Amino acid sequence: MSLTGRCYCGEIEYSAAGDAQWSAQCHCRECQYISGGGPNYIMSFGADDFHYTKGAPKQFTRNDIPDPRTRDFCGNCGTHLITHLPARGAVVVKVGTLDDPTAFGTAKMAIFTCDKQPFHEIAEGVPVFDKRP
Repeated sequence: MSLTGRCYCGEIEYSAAGDAQWSAQCHCRECQYISGGGPNYIMSFGADDFHYTKGAPKQFTRNDIPDPRTRDFCGNCGTHLITHLPARGAVVVKVGTLDDPTAFGTAKMAIFTCDKQPFHEIAEGVPVFDKRP
């Protein structure tokens, strides 16, 4: 599998090669902030399989919480592109930034449902986890 994607304004583009390690919808509170209220639909790839092909993102890491994640975003339009998971050697790609979001298919799990809002929907049959599996 080889996927490409970009930010909303097109200033930053990327490619991700290989098979996704996992795919999910994340209901954590951080994802709700980043998405504007809904869960984030995400796919994980090996860090070595992900490359920016145009532009350079800005990064944000909170300094007031334990084990914060670093998130890459476009400094021009603000699109959140990926989250780094260095302990796992992976990056999490936001499905909405893919050139072909249908490559996501369906979520294989719903995670951090401890933070799920009443208006978030999970498809029937999708495994649900309070935190991570």
